[in-house]
Amino acid sequence: MATIRKSAVRERVNNPLNIKIHRGTHQIGGCITEYEYDGWHLFVDYGEELPGGPKSSDLRVECLTHGDLSKSALLITHYHGDHIGSIPKLPKELPIYMGKIGREIQKILSNRLKSVSTTHKEMLSRLEDVRTFEAGKSFAFGPFTIMPIVMDHSAFDAYAFRIEGGGVTTFHTGDFRTHGFRSKKLPEVIKKYVGEVNYVVCEGTNVSRPTAASLPEHELQKQFKKAFAEHKSNIVYVSSTNVDRLFALYHAAIAVGRKFIVDNYQMSIMEEVMKRDTMWGKSNLYKFKEDNMPMVLQFEDGEFRANDKFKWLLDQTGYVLIARANPLFDDFIVRIPGEKLKYLSMWKGYVDPKNEAYNESMTASVGNNYLYMHTSGHCDMDSLNGLFQMLHPRAIIPIHTDNPEAFAKLFCKEWPVIVLTDGNLISPFTDSCVDSEYAMVVSGKKKKCIGYFKSDEDARIALAHTVFGTTNKTRYEIIEEEDATNHKREDGLLSSLKISE
Repeated sequence: MATIRKSAVRERVNNPLNIKIHRGTHQIGGCITEYEYDGWHLFVDYGEELPGGPKSSDLRVECLTHGDLSKSALLITHYHGDHIGSIPKLPKELPIYMGKIGREIQKILSNRLKSVSTTHKEMLSRLEDVRTFEAGKSFAFGPFTIMPIVMDHSAFDAYAFRIEGGGVTTFHTGDFRTHGFRSKKLPEVIKKYVGEVNYVVCEGTNVSRPTAASLPEHELQKQFKKAFAEHKSNIVYVSSTNVDRLFALYHAAIAVGRKFIVDNYQMSIMEEVMKRDTMWGKSNLYKFKEDNMPMVLQFEDGEFRANDKFKWLLDQTGYVLIARANPLFDDFIVRIPGEKLKYLSMWKGYVDPKNEAYNESMTASVGNNYLYMHTSGHCDMDSLNGLFQMLHPRAIIPIHTDNPEAFAKLFCKEWPVIVLTDGNLISPFTDSCVDSEYAMVVSGKKKKCIGYFKSDEDARIALAHTVFGTTNKTRYEIIEEEDATNHKREDGLLSSLKISE
């Protein structure tokens, strides 16, 4: 049963917070979410769509890509291309915010690729105007209060946001996981900086990937350490911006006496984290041993230098080379000594010919004989539920998933899940008003308020997108409260509720 109570005092009702998913309700990557209150627009992420997914081309979004931008801003959760990759297309006058280290890592990446990619050349220019925030330090934009929360992800310096507008609070998760090196403090951070919220706009990447690896990063590091001890000549293919994995590989290598080898580009990313990271600066993970620094490859005459002395040293000590799929590394690997064992430590879709993200160069470089040692950068479903228990939202809105219906089925027994389609919105408002109107869903003995609304229409829209309970008997009821008298206007099965959006 769902109950809506209607306010008799309209002038006391604040403007609603409009939560709109422009893209990302039924796809992974390229998500664009808008929070609008009182004419102010706060957007989260503006990235590229992933290979193999739906293609909506360049969206034209009022107050983001065009129109009046005087009350608009964009938050970037992290530097992965499906979250930041399209910002060069946005007007220069639009203010953009992201984490400090994340911005610098993106600069290093784009600087390396600018000679072969116009997009990265334009990205470098756009990054000069990007403003930064700090984890745990709230800031205001118009009527919005934003609290950046650092999250563990395969991209370093990734963020979630607690967003408050008009008294309505939302936790926008961004991409995250709970099995990384930096995940242990998440409950403490949520309690201190977030608390309970009204809504969670949540990534659901792995809902359709039940076999996605969620091995803790420290356990993966132990496996690498064992493998490096058993084999002298090791070649690891890993994302150049997967900072935690890179440092874990460094420590695993030196722990068993292997030389850790990177090129200048890779070293610059690792040094950027060491130089700028204050939150995790005390962690030994992000420190090199003074007597066992990484070996940095020297580029000479169009190739990495490998003279006899260098080869002799590698033959004596063994090594772990961090490689990328390109002819430069392919040639170098042939010239260095040892019976090489290759490892793939990134998503396996890149070497799967059946996958749209298949990378022919990667497949050729890695070859057929390799060890697959990887863990996901995204959250498993049990851990997602643990986050919901901490936040205790009225409802959850899934994004960054190719199967929101499966997401709803998984969580609707305990939480109302609002399944939107691209372009849909819900319009809740604060519950601090007298005689306010709210919607409640009831399944069996479980009752959940999904929010307060300014009008019957707004409430019906939210209810019509809500999934709650494990049967088709969930009900709704609309009641108008006036002068302390209740008047039933409408009731029925939630599944039968029809709306016009």
